[in-house]
Order: sequence, then structure tokens, then C-alpha cells
Amino acid sequence: MARKDTSDLFDQLLVVEVQRGDKRAAERLFARWNPRLLRAARRYCGDGHAAGDLVQDCWLAIWKGLRTLRDPSRFRSYAFAVLHRRGSDQLRHIVKERGALTNASPATEPSHKASQSDSAALNQAFASLPPDQRLAAHLHFVEGLTLAEIAEVQAIPEGTAKSRLFHARRKLKAALSPIDEGELL
Repeated sequence: MARKDTSDLFDQLLVVEVQRGDKRAAERLFARWNPRLLRAARRYCGDGHAAGDLVQDCWLAIWKGLRTLRDPSRFRSYAFAVLHRRGSDQLRHIVKERGALTNASPATEPSHKASQSDSAALNQAFASLPPDQRLAAHLHFVEGLTLAEIAEVQAIPEGTAKSRLFHARRKLKAALSPIDEGELL
């Protein structure tokens, strides 16, 4: 817990310094947050190239709006909210362009305690979730956001966030039932 608090405080300091125009702080913030946003984007999109494009688009929006962020402790929610909004826009564009969402390949990032086959099953289970449930599950299980933060990120009532997480958890449990993923769920 202390390490997470220290990390959050460091992020807050970086945000304040970026708001003051410190380019090195911007580079450090990018280095710390780009992998997290990319991981979330892969879960959201299911496609590495689309995720990379989404994260680039997110960073443009983050840099543009960061000066107006009044509370640096809200950066985590702010960054994921930008990802959600841009990701939703991207999914709508894909649906419009292709007529329907294609079944995307799962992300290739291995779970830290799972074997490769367990990791593939987990990624496949995540990829099978509807995008809003997938993002809610990723934000909760991987990024550690609370229900209130998930609601803020997805611009929905807390009850809706709870429902999305409940349904995602239920679907993940069903998909992973042969695998002992007790720590995740």
C-alpha cells in the first residue's frame, strides 16, 4: 500500500511539474503511464495496432487538457477517462466502417502468475467481453480502480459500473472455470 501511495504521489508531482511547463517531467509521466495506457487499450481494442493508435490519440488529448486538470490526484481517472472516450469513438468508427465489430485477437501480455496457456485463456476471456465490461474489468482487476473511479472514467453512475463489473466477473469466471484464477476474481 505504501508503494502505491508513493507512486501516486510521484505521479501527482509529475503532473504539477508538467502543468508548469517542465518537459522532462512530461517525458517521465509519459514513460510511467504509456505502458499502462497501452495495456488497457489492448484489452479495450483487442488489437495491438489499433491500441497503439488509440494511445497516441489519448496522449494528444491528455497533453492538451492536462493544464486544466485542477486536482493532480485525479490524473489516473483522467487518463483512463480519455482512453475510454477515445476508445469508444474508435469502436464506433470501426463499426461504422466495417458494418460490425470483428472478433479481435486477444492481447499478448502474459499474466504475471499464469502459464502461457492460462494467460491465453484469460486474454481470450477478456476479449470475449463487451467493450464497456472489458474496460471496467481491466480498470478494476489490472489497474486497481475503485467503483467510483470506474464510474468517473466511463461517465456512468456508480450502480452501472457495479453492474458492468458484476457481469464481467461472472462471464470471466464462467470462461475460466477450468482454470484456478482465484486471485484475479
